[in-house]
Amino acid sequence: MPLRPLTLLITLLHAYIGLRLLPALAVLTGAWPLLLAALVLSAATMPLPFVGARGAGRRAPLSDGWKWLGLLSMGWFSSMFVLTLVRDLGLLLTWIVAAFGGWAFDGPRTQAWSAAAVPFMATLVSLIGFFNARRTASVVRVDVPIRDLPASLEGFTIAQLSDIHVGTTIRRGYLQRIVNAVNRLGADMVAITGDLVDGTVAELRDHVAPLGSLRARHGTFVVTGNHEYYAGAHAWIDELRRLGLRVLLNEHVVLQTRNVKGAQTDEEAFDSALVVAGVTDYTAGHFDAAHASDPLRALHGAPPLVRTRLLLAHQPRSAPAAAEAGYQLQLSGHTHGGQFFPWNLFVPLQQPFTAGLHRLREMWIYTSRGTGYWGPPKRFGAPSEITLLRLVPERP
Repeated sequence: MPLRPLTLLITLLHAYIGLRLLPALAVLTGAWPLLLAALVLSAATMPLPFVGARGAGRRAPLSDGWKWLGLLSMGWFSSMFVLTLVRDLGLLLTWIVAAFGGWAFDGPRTQAWSAAAVPFMATLVSLIGFFNARRTASVVRVDVPIRDLPASLEGFTIAQLSDIHVGTTIRRGYLQRIVNAVNRLGADMVAITGDLVDGTVAELRDHVAPLGSLRARHGTFVVTGNHEYYAGAHAWIDELRRLGLRVLLNEHVVLQTRNVKGAQTDEEAFDSALVVAGVTDYTAGHFDAAHASDPLRALHGAPPLVRTRLLLAHQPRSAPAAAEAGYQLQLSGHTHGGQFFPWNLFVPLQQPFTAGLHRLREMWIYTSRGTGYWGPPKRFGAPSEITLLRLVPERP
C-alpha cells in the first residue's frame, strides 16, 4: 500500500480507539491524557518503518532507532485495536442481554472500567510478547515416524531454523545466540527453511555472517522464502553460498550417512542414504520465472533406490505437490504460528497447516513457528523455536 493511504488508515484506526476509550476513561480517572499521548505517538511512529525501507542508507543509526519505535508501536496498537473491538462487542452483547432480560445495567461504570482494562491488557500483552520475541528460541524436539526407515537412518537428526528475519531489530548478536544453540545440539544436518532476511546483502552482510559458523555432520541446507525475493534473492543466494551454506533451488543432494566402502550391492549402498531436496518459495515464480517452485523437478535424477526423501519448502502449501512427488517428510515455516493472538486464527485461510507435525496422505509435514519474528518484536501464544527433528521407524 502507498505510504499516504497507509498513514491515513493508521490515523483513522487510532482515532477510532481514542473515540471509543478516552471519553469513558475520563469519567474514571484524570490520567486519560496519558493514553491520548500514547495514541498520538503510536499513530505518528507506525508508518516510520515503511519510510525507512524507502530511504535505506540515509542516517542509518537514527533510522533504525525510529524503526524500532514504529515496530513497537505496531505491536501495541495491534492489541489495542483488537481489544477495543472485543470491548465494543462485549458492551453491545451486555446491553442486548440486559434489555431483553430486564436486569439493571450500569452502563457508564461498565464502560469506564472496560476502557481502563483495554490499555492495561494491551500493554501487558505487548511486554510479555516483547520478552518472548527477544529471548533466544527454545529447542523443540520432535520424533518423526517414517515408514520403512532404514536402520542406518534411525536417529538421524535435523536442526531446523526458519523465519529468522534478520533486519532492523534482529541483528548479529541475536543470530549468534541462535547459531550457538544449534551447534550445541550436534545435529546431523541443519535446514534453514526460508525468510532468513529482511534487507539487502549490503545492509545485512555482517549481521548474517554467524551462519557461516553453523556446524553439522552433513552441513547446512537453505531454501528461499518470499522475503528473500523482496530483498534481492539472487544476491542473497550468492552470499549464503559464499558463507559455505548449500542453497537448494529445485534440486537435491544425496547424503550418505555411513561408510559404504564395503557394500556389496547398490541397494546396500543406497539403503543408508537420504535424499535432501529443496524448492524455491511457493511464490518465487512471480519474481523470477526460472525460480518457479517445483517439488517434482527437485527430485530429477535422484537415485530410485534411496527410499527416504526429505523436502525443504518454505510454505506449507507446497505439501500437496510434495506428497504427490513421493516425499516422506516436508519441513516448512512461513506461518510463524500466527506470531501473536489473534493472527494465528487467520493463518488457516492461506496455509493448510499453522504449526507442528501433521500427516498429509503418506507424507509428514512439520511447520515451524519460526526462530525469529517479523515486524513487531512480539510473540504471544506462538513461541519461537529451534526444532530438532529425529527420524524414527514408524511402529505398526
